[in-house]
Amino acid sequence: MKKKDILVTGGAGYIGSHTLVELYNSGYRPIVVDNLSNSSITNIKGAEQIIKTKIDFYKVDCTDFDQMDKLFKEQKNIDAVIHFAAYKSVEESVRQPNKYFSNNIGSLEILIDLMNKFNVNNIIFSSSCTVYGTPEVLPVNELAPFGKAESPYAETKQLCEKLIEESGINSISLRYFNPV
Repeated sequence: MKKKDILVTGGAGYIGSHTLVELYNSGYRPIVVDNLSNSSITNIKGAEQIIKTKIDFYKVDCTDFDQMDKLFKEQKNIDAVIHFAAYKSVEESVRQPNKYFSNNIGSLEILIDLMNKFNVNNIIFSSSCTVYGTPEVLPVNELAPFGKAESPYAETKQLCEKLIEESGINSISLRYFNPV
């Protein structure tokens, strides 16, 4: 049986690289795209050593439509996307909000466009518990409403979840409280 191809954006990061191993061990073929701004090629090499298989890697920024389009054309059998690629510092987002809006939302918009173009209908989105703001009720569960975003980072995660919902693509958002 042929392994299904899963595109992992931000796959050279901590969570992404661990996901590569789990995907492979579960019968999938991970494909990585990462600009290495928050990560290291060493993480992919480590995953390759563990699974004893070469992983297709593209050093591409997910906000570069032309390069992402080229990737989708080369990798004709992508079945789903796991989208980890994003800036993630709450503190930095307060100092540089435009950087966060351009990257976090811009990369997802391009990804959704290309998923539609290439008929890829499934995405797992790496979100954050920050979408809840300061919750009125504890403990928080998945049914809790979004609260007021307390940082530009949180706002990008809220807006990204809304973009995915409006896209009609099958999706799951992972709202980590502690990603490790």
